[in-house]
Amino acid sequence: MRHTLSLVVINKSGVLARVAGLFARRGYNIESLTVAPMENEGFSRMTILVEGDDRVVEQIAKQLHKLIDVIKVFDYSQENIVERQLVLIKTKASGPVRSEILQIINIFRARVVDLSKDTLTVEVTGDEEKVYACLNLLKPYGIIEVLFSGRVAMKRG
Repeated sequence: MRHTLSLVVINKSGVLARVAGLFARRGYNIESLTVAPMENEGFSRMTILVEGDDRVVEQIAKQLHKLIDVIKVFDYSQENIVERQLVLIKTKASGPVRSEILQIINIFRARVVDLSKDTLTVEVTGDEEKVYACLNLLKPYGIIEVLFSGRVAMKRG
């Protein structure tokens, strides 16, 4: 099962390394990781996506609480959350297929962020389902490069 963990940490050097090291020492892979300063100066929020059963993730959360720079740990797995990621997709787009690609990205409310004679770079923002649906529709046109930002998540309400 996938778990989305949200951590509030002190914003100082070495914190990310200690958190990532905890996962590595226990042999767990971080599938997605985003870190950014919070509205409260001096703190950052980490959003971590990890695969594991409930027992494993509960143990990870307990170990994270022991790290001195970790203030709070939230497991959003059983919560109603808003979750988003940004993806940049560079695709071949010369000649008549360019208009077809533009129609596809309009359906997904994506936007062109760069274009050249033979390529389009598209920004898609949304949940995993939306992002992959758009990506799959663009594949036949020739994907050159894809870059995922990592997920951010927030509890609803």
